[in-house]
Amino acid sequence: MSIVPQSSPHGFRAGAREGFVVFLPISVGLVPWALVMGMAMVGAGFTPVQAMGMNLIVFAGTAQLGTLPLIAAAAPLWLIVVTALALNLRFVIFSAAIAPGFRGIGTPKRWLAGHLLTDGVFATCLDKMMHVDDPPWRLGYYLAPAVWSWLLWQFFTLAGIFAAGYIPKQWSLEFMATIALIVLLVPLARARPMLVAAIVAGGSATLLRGMPLRLGIVVAICAGIAAGFAAEHREHQERRS
Repeated sequence: MSIVPQSSPHGFRAGAREGFVVFLPISVGLVPWALVMGMAMVGAGFTPVQAMGMNLIVFAGTAQLGTLPLIAAAAPLWLIVVTALALNLRFVIFSAAIAPGFRGIGTPKRWLAGHLLTDGVFATCLDKMMHVDDPPWRLGYYLAPAVWSWLLWQFFTLAGIFAAGYIPKQWSLEFMATIALIVLLVPLARARPMLVAAIVAGGSATLLRGMPLRLGIVVAICAGIAAGFAAEHREHQERRS
Protein backbone atom coordinates (compact mmCIF):
# COMPACT_ATOMS: atom_id res chain seq x y z
CA MET A 1 0.00 0.00 0.00
CA SER A 2 1.47 3.32 -1.04
CA ILE A 3 1.72 6.01 1.62
CA VAL A 4 0.74 9.48 0.49
CA PRO A 5 1.26 12.17 3.15
CA GLN A 6 -1.71 14.45 3.65
CA SER A 7 -1.93 17.81 5.34
CA SER A 8 -3.35 17.48 8.85
CA PRO A 9 -3.03 19.13 12.24
CA HIS A 10 0.19 18.00 13.88
CA GLY A 11 0.85 16.63 17.33
CA PHE A 12 -0.34 13.89 19.66
CA ARG A 13 -3.29 15.85 21.07
CA ALA A 14 -4.66 16.76 17.67
CA GLY A 15 -4.49 13.14 16.56
CA ALA A 16 -6.04 11.89 19.80
CA ARG A 17 -8.90 14.37 19.50
CA GLU A 18 -9.73 13.35 15.94
CA GLY A 19 -9.36 9.63 16.64
CA PHE A 20 -11.67 9.82 19.64
CA VAL A 21 -14.35 11.74 17.73
CA VAL A 22 -14.29 9.26 14.84
CA PHE A 23 -14.40 6.20 17.10
CA LEU A 24 -16.99 7.42 19.61
CA PRO A 25 -20.13 6.36 17.64
CA ILE A 26 -18.66 2.90 16.99
CA SER A 27 -17.71 2.42 20.63
CA VAL A 28 -21.37 2.29 21.66
CA GLY A 29 -21.46 -1.26 20.30
CA LEU A 30 -18.96 -2.34 22.96
CA VAL A 31 -21.45 -1.77 25.76
CA PRO A 32 -23.81 -4.75 25.18
CA TRP A 33 -20.87 -6.94 24.16
CA ALA A 34 -19.03 -6.19 27.41
CA LEU A 35 -22.18 -6.70 29.50
CA VAL A 36 -22.72 -10.10 27.87
CA MET A 37 -19.10 -10.99 28.52
CA GLY A 38 -19.37 -10.18 32.22
CA MET A 39 -22.59 -12.17 32.61
CA ALA A 40 -21.18 -15.11 30.65
CA MET A 41 -18.12 -15.37 32.87
CA VAL A 42 -20.28 -15.41 35.98
CA GLY A 43 -22.51 -18.02 34.34
CA ALA A 44 -19.45 -20.17 33.69
CA GLY A 45 -18.68 -20.19 37.42
CA PHE A 46 -16.06 -17.46 37.63
CA THR A 47 -15.80 -15.34 40.75
CA PRO A 48 -15.73 -11.55 40.19
CA VAL A 49 -11.97 -11.52 40.82
CA GLN A 50 -11.35 -14.36 38.37
CA ALA A 51 -13.58 -12.76 35.76
CA MET A 52 -11.86 -9.39 35.94
CA GLY A 53 -8.46 -11.08 36.00
CA MET A 54 -9.27 -12.81 32.72
CA ASN A 55 -10.68 -9.58 31.34
CA LEU A 56 -7.52 -7.60 32.15
CA ILE A 57 -5.03 -10.22 30.97
CA VAL A 58 -6.74 -11.55 27.85
CA PHE A 59 -8.68 -8.45 26.68
CA ALA A 60 -10.17 -10.27 23.70
CA GLY A 61 -13.92 -10.69 23.82
CA THR A 62 -14.20 -13.34 21.11
CA ALA A 63 -11.46 -15.49 22.63
CA GLN A 64 -12.89 -15.06 26.11
CA LEU A 65 -16.42 -15.99 25.07
CA GLY A 66 -15.21 -18.82 22.84
CA THR A 67 -13.19 -20.51 25.56
CA LEU A 68 -15.74 -20.17 28.37
CA PRO A 69 -17.71 -23.31 27.38
CA LEU A 70 -14.46 -25.27 27.27
CA ILE A 71 -13.42 -24.00 30.70
CA ALA A 72 -16.85 -24.81 32.12
CA ALA A 73 -16.66 -28.31 30.62
CA ALA A 74 -13.17 -28.87 32.11
CA ALA A 75 -11.68 -29.34 28.65
CA PRO A 76 -7.93 -30.01 28.36
CA LEU A 77 -5.75 -26.94 28.81
CA TRP A 78 -4.12 -27.41 25.41
CA LEU A 79 -7.53 -27.25 23.71
CA ILE A 80 -8.45 -24.05 25.55
CA VAL A 81 -5.14 -22.44 24.56
CA VAL A 82 -5.40 -23.57 20.93
CA THR A 83 -8.97 -22.29 20.70
CA ALA A 84 -8.00 -18.90 22.12
CA LEU A 85 -5.09 -18.61 19.71
CA ALA A 86 -7.24 -19.60 16.74
CA LEU A 87 -9.94 -17.10 17.67
CA ASN A 88 -7.29 -14.36 17.81
CA LEU A 89 -5.44 -15.28 14.61
CA ARG A 90 -7.15 -12.43 12.77
CA PHE A 91 -5.00 -10.02 14.76
CA VAL A 92 -1.95 -11.35 12.93
CA ILE A 93 -3.50 -10.00 9.73
CA PHE A 94 -4.66 -6.80 11.44
CA SER A 95 -1.19 -6.18 12.89
CA ALA A 96 0.56 -6.73 9.58
CA ALA A 97 -1.87 -4.39 7.83
CA ILE A 98 -1.62 -1.54 10.33
CA ALA A 99 2.13 -1.87 11.06
CA PRO A 100 3.17 0.77 8.47
CA GLY A 101 1.08 3.27 10.43
CA PHE A 102 3.57 2.96 13.31
CA ARG A 103 6.59 4.01 11.26
CA GLY A 104 8.80 6.28 13.35
CA ILE A 105 7.21 5.12 16.65
CA GLY A 106 9.32 3.33 19.28
CA THR A 107 9.08 -0.34 20.22
CA PRO A 108 7.56 0.07 23.74
CA LYS A 109 4.69 2.11 22.31
CA ARG A 110 4.20 -0.50 19.60
CA TRP A 111 3.89 -3.22 22.26
CA LEU A 112 1.28 -1.16 24.08
CA ALA A 113 -0.57 -0.55 20.84
CA GLY A 114 -0.52 -4.28 20.10
CA HIS A 115 -2.16 -5.12 23.41
CA LEU A 116 -4.87 -2.50 22.84
CA LEU A 117 -5.65 -3.50 19.24
CA THR A 118 -9.31 -4.39 18.70
CA ASP A 119 -11.51 -4.92 15.65
CA GLY A 120 -13.13 -1.51 16.01
CA VAL A 121 -9.86 0.35 16.50
CA PHE A 122 -8.36 -1.38 13.48
CA ALA A 123 -11.35 -0.52 11.28
CA THR A 124 -11.30 3.10 12.49
CA CYS A 125 -7.58 3.83 12.32
CA LEU A 126 -6.18 1.84 9.40
CA ASP A 127 -6.82 4.15 6.48
CA LYS A 128 -5.94 7.46 8.15
CA MET A 129 -2.73 6.11 9.71
CA MET A 130 -1.51 5.09 6.27
CA HIS A 131 -1.84 8.60 4.89
CA VAL A 132 -0.61 10.95 7.62
CA ASP A 133 3.12 11.51 7.93
CA ASP A 134 3.35 12.86 11.51
CA PRO A 135 4.24 10.04 14.00
CA PRO A 136 2.91 11.75 17.18
CA TRP A 137 -0.36 12.52 15.40
CA ARG A 138 -0.71 8.91 14.25
CA LEU A 139 0.06 7.61 17.73
CA GLY A 140 -2.56 9.89 19.29
CA TYR A 141 -5.09 8.97 16.61
CA TYR A 142 -4.63 5.31 17.51
CA LEU A 143 -4.25 5.47 21.29
CA ALA A 144 -7.27 7.66 22.01
CA PRO A 145 -9.82 5.17 20.63
CA ALA A 146 -7.76 2.21 21.83
CA VAL A 147 -7.60 3.40 25.45
CA TRP A 148 -11.26 4.47 25.34
CA SER A 149 -12.18 1.01 24.05
CA TRP A 150 -10.18 -0.62 26.86
CA LEU A 151 -11.86 1.53 29.53
CA LEU A 152 -15.35 0.86 28.18
CA TRP A 153 -14.67 -2.85 28.02
CA GLN A 154 -13.38 -3.08 31.58
CA PHE A 155 -16.13 -0.92 33.08
CA PHE A 156 -19.10 -2.56 31.38
CA THR A 157 -17.72 -6.07 31.82
CA LEU A 158 -17.50 -5.32 35.53
CA ALA A 159 -21.06 -4.01 35.37
CA GLY A 160 -22.14 -7.24 33.67
CA ILE A 161 -20.43 -9.31 36.35
CA PHE A 162 -22.35 -7.66 39.17
CA ALA A 163 -25.59 -7.34 37.19
CA ALA A 164 -25.64 -10.98 36.06
CA GLY A 165 -28.48 -11.86 38.41
CA TYR A 166 -30.53 -8.76 37.72
CA ILE A 167 -30.60 -8.21 33.93
CA PRO A 168 -33.63 -10.02 32.45
CA LYS A 169 -32.86 -12.61 29.78
CA GLN A 170 -35.67 -11.12 27.70
CA TRP A 171 -33.38 -8.19 26.92
CA SER A 172 -31.40 -10.50 24.59
CA LEU A 173 -28.14 -8.61 25.05
CA GLU A 174 -26.24 -11.43 23.34
CA PHE A 175 -28.13 -10.58 20.14
CA MET A 176 -27.20 -6.90 20.50
CA ALA A 177 -23.56 -7.93 20.88
CA THR A 178 -23.78 -9.92 17.64
CA ILE A 179 -25.23 -6.89 15.85
CA ALA A 180 -22.33 -4.79 17.17
CA LEU A 181 -19.83 -7.23 15.67
CA ILE A 182 -21.64 -7.18 12.33
CA VAL A 183 -21.43 -3.38 12.29
CA LEU A 184 -17.66 -3.69 12.68
CA LEU A 185 -17.46 -6.35 9.97
CA VAL A 186 -19.11 -4.24 7.26
CA PRO A 187 -16.31 -1.65 6.82
CA LEU A 188 -13.66 -4.38 7.03
CA ALA A 189 -15.37 -6.41 4.30
CA ARG A 190 -14.92 -3.63 1.74
CA ALA A 191 -11.52 -5.14 0.95
CA ARG A 192 -11.80 -8.30 -1.15
CA PRO A 193 -9.42 -10.45 0.97
CA MET A 194 -11.40 -9.58 4.12
CA LEU A 195 -14.70 -10.37 2.37
CA VAL A 196 -13.40 -13.73 1.13
CA ALA A 197 -12.11 -14.58 4.62
CA ALA A 198 -15.46 -13.70 6.19
CA ILE A 199 -17.48 -15.76 3.70
CA VAL A 200 -15.24 -18.83 3.97
CA ALA A 201 -15.04 -18.65 7.78
CA GLY A 202 -18.79 -18.12 8.16
CA GLY A 203 -19.67 -20.92 5.74
CA SER A 204 -17.21 -23.33 7.32
CA ALA A 205 -18.46 -22.56 10.84
CA THR A 206 -22.03 -23.29 9.72
CA LEU A 207 -21.11 -26.57 8.02
CA LEU A 208 -18.92 -27.76 10.90
CA ARG A 209 -21.14 -26.66 13.78
CA GLY A 210 -21.69 -30.29 14.81
CA MET A 211 -18.05 -30.99 15.66
CA PRO A 212 -17.35 -31.82 19.32
CA LEU A 213 -15.93 -29.23 21.73
CA ARG A 214 -16.72 -26.49 19.17
CA LEU A 215 -13.68 -27.46 17.13
CA GLY A 216 -15.62 -26.43 14.04
CA ILE A 217 -15.04 -22.80 15.00
CA VAL A 218 -11.28 -23.34 15.17
CA VAL A 219 -11.25 -25.06 11.77
CA ALA A 220 -13.46 -22.34 10.29
CA ILE A 221 -11.16 -19.58 11.53
CA CYS A 222 -8.08 -21.28 10.05
CA ALA A 223 -9.94 -21.80 6.76
CA GLY A 224 -11.02 -18.17 6.66
CA ILE A 225 -7.52 -16.87 7.32
CA ALA A 226 -6.04 -19.17 4.67
CA ALA A 227 -8.66 -18.02 2.17
CA GLY A 228 -7.96 -14.38 3.04
CA PHE A 229 -4.22 -14.79 2.48
CA ALA A 230 -4.89 -16.59 -0.82
CA ALA A 231 -7.20 -13.81 -1.99
CA GLU A 232 -4.65 -11.16 -1.04
CA HIS A 233 -1.89 -13.04 -2.88
CA ARG A 234 -4.05 -13.27 -5.99
CA GLU A 235 -4.89 -9.57 -5.73
CA HIS A 236 -1.16 -8.72 -5.67
CA GLN A 237 -0.58 -10.89 -8.74
CA GLU A 238 -3.41 -9.17 -10.60
CA ARG A 239 -1.90 -5.76 -9.81
CA ARG A 240 1.50 -6.82 -11.15
CA SER A 241 0.10 -8.23 -14.39
